[in-house]
Amino acid sequence: MAGEPQADCLFCKIVSREIPATIVRESDTTVAFRDINPQAPTHVLVIPRVHYADAGTLAAAEPGIAADVLREAAAVAAGDRVDGTGYRVVFNTGVGAGQTVFHAHAHVLGGRGLEWPPG
Repeated sequence: MAGEPQADCLFCKIVSREIPATIVRESDTTVAFRDINPQAPTHVLVIPRVHYADAGTLAAAEPGIAADVLREAAAVAAGDRVDGTGYRVVFNTGVGAGQTVFHAHAHVLGGRGLEWPPG
C-alpha cells in the first residue's frame, strides 16, 4: 500500500534504522543523509518517512510532505553553507532519468560548479 514501509526498500530500511546512514537532519516527516557515492562536495538525499515510488506520486498523495522534503532540502543547503553560493535540488523520476531506488527522494547538490544542462 502506498505510504506504508516496503520490506525490500533500501530507504525504508534507513528510515527504520535497519541500515546505517550518515544522517544530517531529521524531522517528523523526513530524513536527510549523505549520499554514499557523492557527485559534489555536498550531496545529501532528503527522503520522506512514508514510502512513495517517486516525487510525483508523493506530491499527489501527500503534498504537505512533498513540501517538507523541499523545506528540508533548503535547510540541508544552509547547514552545509552552500545556500549562498548556489545548490541544486534534483528529483530523478523513472529508470530513464536515473532513478535507482524507488522511494521518492531529493538530491541536494552543491559546493562546486553545477553547469547546465547536467549530465
